[in-house]
Amino acid sequence: MSLLASPTFRKTVQIGVTGAIVIVAAIGARSLWLHYQADPWTRDGRVRADVVQVAPDVQGLVTQVAVVNDQPVHKGDVLFQIDTARYALAVRQADDAIAQARTGITRARVALAEAQREAARNRGLGDLVPLEVTQQSETKVADAQAQVAAAQVMLETAQSQREMARLNLDRATVRAPVDGTISDQTLRPGNYVAPGKAVMALVDNSSLRIEGYFEETKLAHVHVGQRATVRLMGEDRLLKGHVTSIAMAIEDHDRTGSASMLPSINPSFSWVRLPQRVPVRIALDERPANVALIAGRTASVTLAPDKQENAR
Repeated sequence: MSLLASPTFRKTVQIGVTGAIVIVAAIGARSLWLHYQADPWTRDGRVRADVVQVAPDVQGLVTQVAVVNDQPVHKGDVLFQIDTARYALAVRQADDAIAQARTGITRARVALAEAQREAARNRGLGDLVPLEVTQQSETKVADAQAQVAAAQVMLETAQSQREMARLNLDRATVRAPVDGTISDQTLRPGNYVAPGKAVMALVDNSSLRIEGYFEETKLAHVHVGQRATVRLMGEDRLLKGHVTSIAMAIEDHDRTGSASMLPSINPSFSWVRLPQRVPVRIALDERPANVALIAGRTASVTLAPDKQENAR
């Protein structure tokens, strides 16, 4: 019987093959484990952007809407117009009040000059004028000075009211505060708007970014400045970027407030502890024109091996 045909040899070969398969499987399993648990990558990414809630600063009827939904706008562009009739009237009334206040100042100054001349004449006459008359003339001077001061205050008040009226008139024209794209626009002429109540949204184009939600087990391999590759779902083109920040706090769902002002921690009995996900902000190096960067789109994010890791 040849050695290759012997039962002992076949058994040894079987054991060797089985062992090799086990070793390869173990190496593969470890590689997959390290890839999923440690390597800095995630499929849980989103396109994010800052959204400005456009709200008027004054109230009134909308007379004109200058934009439509999903329209790009530039900072300073008119978005909509509020009826200016009452605000223009307030400016005219403030102008009239200023004119009246200035007339009052002129009259008060004339009265002050007359009182000062009379008081000076009485003082010059000395004992020829009764002391009571001299004191009365001095009192008239003090009263006239008070009238001038009061008229000056009225003028300053009227000027402040005019500035406020002009500001309200200017604020009746609502303009875009930043470059962006109009969203959720349902405003129509004839609608009544109130101060501070948002009527449309403006997506700030300059704030478009990627936020990848990395498991906390991978944060040791994530650093500010690290190169990033982003693939949007449904897109073949890879986008390049870099890490700009790592969130310093996330919501603690197991902790709630209590009437005693002490922390209340929900009891946990789970055997499996799922890692928390921490937002990592990524700025894109460029924004290709043929890629739709829409806030809310999903993305996969892979971070390049960090220099700190290679130096170890």
